[in-house]
Amino acid sequence: MARTTGVFYLGLAVAGGLGFLLIRPRLFAAGDAAATLAHLIEHDGLVRAGIALELLVVLTQALTAVWFYRLFRKVDSIAAGSIAAFGLVNAVAILTSAALLATAADVARDPVGDAAAGVQLMYLVSGHLWTVGGLFFGLWLIPMGWCVLRSGSMPRALGWILLGGGLGYVLSPFVAYLVPAAGGVADVLALPASVGEFWMIGYLLVRGAPAVTGVREPA
Repeated sequence: MARTTGVFYLGLAVAGGLGFLLIRPRLFAAGDAAATLAHLIEHDGLVRAGIALELLVVLTQALTAVWFYRLFRKVDSIAAGSIAAFGLVNAVAILTSAALLATAADVARDPVGDAAAGVQLMYLVSGHLWTVGGLFFGLWLIPMGWCVLRSGSMPRALGWILLGGGLGYVLSPFVAYLVPAAGGVADVLALPASVGEFWMIGYLLVRGAPAVTGVREPA
Protein backbone atom coordinates (compact mmCIF):
# COMPACT_ATOMS: atom_id res chain seq x y z
CA MET A 1 0.00 0.00 0.00
CA ALA A 2 2.80 2.42 0.89
CA ARG A 3 4.63 1.76 -2.36
CA THR A 4 1.44 2.25 -4.37
CA THR A 5 0.96 5.57 -2.57
CA GLY A 6 4.53 6.48 -3.48
CA VAL A 7 3.94 5.63 -7.15
CA PHE A 8 0.81 7.81 -7.26
CA TYR A 9 2.65 10.64 -5.47
CA LEU A 10 5.57 10.39 -7.90
CA GLY A 11 3.11 10.55 -10.80
CA LEU A 12 1.62 13.71 -9.28
CA ALA A 13 5.04 15.34 -8.95
CA VAL A 14 6.09 14.45 -12.51
CA ALA A 15 2.78 15.51 -14.11
CA GLY A 16 2.72 18.79 -12.19
CA GLY A 17 6.33 19.59 -12.99
CA LEU A 18 6.02 18.85 -16.71
CA GLY A 19 2.66 20.56 -17.16
CA PHE A 20 2.97 23.67 -15.01
CA LEU A 21 6.70 24.31 -15.01
CA LEU A 22 7.71 23.13 -18.49
CA ILE A 23 4.78 23.32 -20.94
CA ARG A 24 2.75 26.26 -19.59
CA PRO A 25 5.62 28.81 -19.85
CA ARG A 26 6.12 27.83 -23.50
CA LEU A 27 2.49 28.64 -24.31
CA PHE A 28 1.48 31.51 -22.05
CA ALA A 29 3.05 34.91 -22.75
CA ALA A 30 2.36 37.15 -19.75
CA GLY A 31 1.14 40.57 -20.88
CA ASP A 32 0.98 39.58 -24.57
CA ALA A 33 -2.40 38.11 -25.53
CA ALA A 34 -1.56 37.97 -29.24
CA ALA A 35 1.58 35.91 -28.54
CA THR A 36 -0.36 33.48 -26.33
CA LEU A 37 -2.95 32.99 -29.08
CA ALA A 38 -0.20 32.44 -31.66
CA HIS A 39 1.48 29.86 -29.42
CA LEU A 40 -1.78 27.95 -28.99
CA ILE A 41 -2.36 27.88 -32.74
CA GLU A 42 1.23 26.93 -33.64
CA HIS A 43 1.76 24.28 -30.93
CA ASP A 44 -1.51 22.36 -30.89
CA GLY A 45 0.18 19.12 -29.79
CA LEU A 46 1.88 20.87 -26.88
CA VAL A 47 -1.44 22.44 -25.89
CA ARG A 48 -3.12 19.03 -25.81
CA ALA A 49 -0.23 17.58 -23.82
CA GLY A 50 -0.55 20.39 -21.27
CA ILE A 51 -4.26 19.66 -20.82
CA ALA A 52 -3.60 15.93 -20.51
CA LEU A 53 -0.90 16.54 -17.89
CA GLU A 54 -3.27 18.69 -15.81
CA LEU A 55 -5.84 15.90 -15.98
CA LEU A 56 -3.10 13.50 -14.88
CA VAL A 57 -2.39 15.81 -11.92
CA VAL A 58 -6.06 15.57 -10.95
CA LEU A 59 -6.11 11.78 -11.30
CA THR A 60 -2.87 11.14 -9.41
CA GLN A 61 -3.66 13.63 -6.65
CA ALA A 62 -7.09 12.09 -6.08
CA LEU A 63 -5.59 8.59 -5.92
CA THR A 64 -2.71 9.75 -3.72
CA ALA A 65 -5.15 11.43 -1.34
CA VAL A 66 -7.26 8.28 -0.98
CA TRP A 67 -4.25 6.01 -0.59
CA PHE A 68 -2.74 8.27 2.09
CA TYR A 69 -5.99 7.88 4.00
CA ARG A 70 -5.73 4.10 3.72
CA LEU A 71 -2.09 4.24 4.78
CA PHE A 72 -2.47 6.45 7.86
CA ARG A 73 -6.03 5.84 9.07
CA LYS A 74 -4.84 3.56 11.89
CA VAL A 75 -2.24 6.13 12.94
CA ASP A 76 -4.67 9.07 13.20
CA SER A 77 -8.02 8.76 11.43
CA ILE A 78 -8.83 12.49 11.59
CA ALA A 79 -5.45 13.54 10.21
CA ALA A 80 -5.63 10.83 7.54
CA GLY A 81 -9.10 12.01 6.52
CA SER A 82 -7.80 15.58 6.38
CA ILE A 83 -5.05 14.55 3.97
CA ALA A 84 -7.67 13.01 1.70
CA ALA A 85 -10.10 15.94 1.96
CA PHE A 86 -7.53 18.69 1.38
CA GLY A 87 -5.93 16.78 -1.49
CA LEU A 88 -9.27 16.28 -3.21
CA VAL A 89 -10.13 19.98 -2.92
CA ASN A 90 -6.84 20.88 -4.59
CA ALA A 91 -7.56 18.29 -7.29
CA VAL A 92 -10.88 20.04 -8.03
CA ALA A 93 -9.05 23.36 -8.42
CA ILE A 94 -6.69 21.82 -10.99
CA LEU A 95 -9.64 20.10 -12.72
CA THR A 96 -11.15 23.56 -13.23
CA SER A 97 -7.81 24.79 -14.56
CA ALA A 98 -7.70 21.92 -17.07
CA ALA A 99 -11.21 22.82 -18.27
CA LEU A 100 -10.12 26.43 -18.81
CA LEU A 101 -7.07 25.33 -20.81
CA ALA A 102 -9.26 23.07 -22.95
CA THR A 103 -11.66 25.96 -23.57
CA ALA A 104 -8.75 28.25 -24.49
CA ALA A 105 -7.55 25.64 -27.00
CA ASP A 106 -11.03 25.47 -28.57
CA VAL A 107 -11.25 29.27 -28.82
CA ALA A 108 -7.81 29.41 -30.44
CA ARG A 109 -8.85 26.83 -33.07
CA ASP A 110 -12.35 28.27 -33.61
CA PRO A 111 -12.29 31.95 -32.56
CA VAL A 112 -15.21 33.51 -30.72
CA GLY A 113 -15.16 37.28 -30.29
CA ASP A 114 -11.75 38.63 -29.30
CA ALA A 115 -9.92 35.28 -29.29
CA ALA A 116 -6.61 36.69 -28.07
CA ALA A 117 -8.19 38.37 -25.05
CA GLY A 118 -10.28 35.28 -24.34
CA VAL A 119 -7.42 32.78 -24.29
CA GLN A 120 -5.24 35.16 -22.28
CA LEU A 121 -7.97 35.56 -19.67
CA MET A 122 -8.47 31.80 -19.39
CA TYR A 123 -4.75 31.18 -18.93
CA LEU A 124 -4.61 33.90 -16.28
CA VAL A 125 -7.52 32.36 -14.36
CA SER A 126 -5.93 28.91 -14.72
CA GLY A 127 -2.69 30.20 -13.23
CA HIS A 128 -4.52 31.77 -10.32
CA LEU A 129 -6.31 28.48 -9.66
CA TRP A 130 -2.89 26.89 -9.20
CA THR A 131 -1.89 29.72 -6.86
CA VAL A 132 -4.99 29.63 -4.66
CA GLY A 133 -5.09 25.82 -4.83
CA GLY A 134 -1.67 25.90 -3.20
CA LEU A 135 -3.50 26.77 0.01
CA PHE A 136 -5.03 23.30 0.12
CA PHE A 137 -1.87 21.67 -1.15
CA GLY A 138 -0.14 23.13 1.89
CA LEU A 139 -2.99 22.05 4.14
CA TRP A 140 -2.66 18.42 3.03
CA LEU A 141 1.05 18.41 3.94
CA ILE A 142 0.38 19.48 7.55
CA PRO A 143 -1.69 16.40 8.59
CA MET A 144 0.71 14.28 6.52
CA GLY A 145 3.60 15.51 8.65
CA TRP A 146 1.55 14.92 11.80
CA CYS A 147 0.90 11.31 10.75
CA VAL A 148 4.60 10.79 10.09
CA LEU A 149 5.42 12.05 13.59
CA ARG A 150 2.81 9.72 15.11
CA SER A 151 3.68 6.70 12.98
CA GLY A 152 6.25 5.34 15.43
CA SER A 153 8.90 4.49 12.86
CA MET A 154 9.13 7.10 10.09
CA PRO A 155 11.88 9.76 10.36
CA ARG A 156 10.84 12.56 12.69
CA ALA A 157 12.81 15.07 10.60
CA LEU A 158 10.58 14.18 7.64
CA GLY A 159 7.48 14.92 9.73
CA TRP A 160 8.75 18.31 10.82
CA ILE A 161 9.81 19.25 7.27
CA LEU A 162 6.35 18.35 5.98
CA LEU A 163 4.73 20.43 8.72
CA GLY A 164 6.99 23.40 8.00
CA GLY A 165 6.63 23.00 4.25
CA GLY A 166 2.86 22.80 4.55
CA LEU A 167 2.78 25.99 6.60
CA GLY A 168 5.01 27.70 4.03
CA TYR A 169 2.73 26.58 1.21
CA VAL A 170 -0.32 27.90 3.08
CA LEU A 171 1.38 31.27 3.55
CA SER A 172 2.73 31.56 -0.01
CA PRO A 173 -0.54 32.61 -1.74
CA PHE A 174 -1.14 35.24 0.93
CA VAL A 175 2.35 36.64 0.32
CA ALA A 176 1.82 36.48 -3.46
CA TYR A 177 -1.37 38.54 -3.30
CA LEU A 178 -0.69 40.85 -0.36
CA VAL A 179 2.91 41.67 -1.32
CA PRO A 180 3.14 41.19 -5.11
CA ALA A 181 6.69 42.59 -5.20
CA ALA A 182 7.84 39.77 -2.91
CA GLY A 183 7.11 36.96 -5.35
CA GLY A 184 10.51 35.44 -4.60
CA VAL A 185 9.57 35.13 -0.93
CA ALA A 186 6.48 33.10 -1.87
CA ASP A 187 8.70 30.74 -3.87
CA VAL A 188 11.13 30.34 -0.97
CA LEU A 189 8.27 29.53 1.40
CA ALA A 190 7.34 26.57 -0.82
CA LEU A 191 10.88 25.10 -0.95
CA PRO A 192 10.69 23.02 2.27
CA ALA A 193 7.49 21.45 0.94
CA SER A 194 9.33 20.20 -2.15
CA VAL A 195 12.09 18.70 0.00
CA GLY A 196 9.55 16.96 2.22
CA GLU A 197 7.48 15.69 -0.69
CA PHE A 198 10.39 14.08 -2.55
CA TRP A 199 11.69 12.61 0.70
CA MET A 200 8.24 11.16 1.37
CA ILE A 201 8.01 9.75 -2.16
CA GLY A 202 11.44 8.13 -1.87
CA TYR A 203 10.71 6.77 1.59
CA LEU A 204 7.42 5.17 0.54
CA LEU A 205 8.95 3.64 -2.58
CA VAL A 206 12.04 2.28 -0.82
CA ARG A 207 10.85 1.38 2.68
CA GLY A 208 7.22 0.55 2.00
CA ALA A 209 4.40 -0.27 4.41
CA PRO A 210 6.35 -1.58 7.46
CA ALA A 211 7.51 1.99 8.09
CA VAL A 212 4.03 3.15 9.13
CA THR A 213 3.22 0.70 11.91
CA GLY A 214 2.84 1.77 15.52
CA VAL A 215 1.72 5.06 17.01
CA ARG A 216 3.54 7.59 19.16
CA GLU A 217 2.87 11.10 20.35
CA PRO A 218 5.02 13.84 18.75
CA ALA A 219 7.51 15.37 21.18
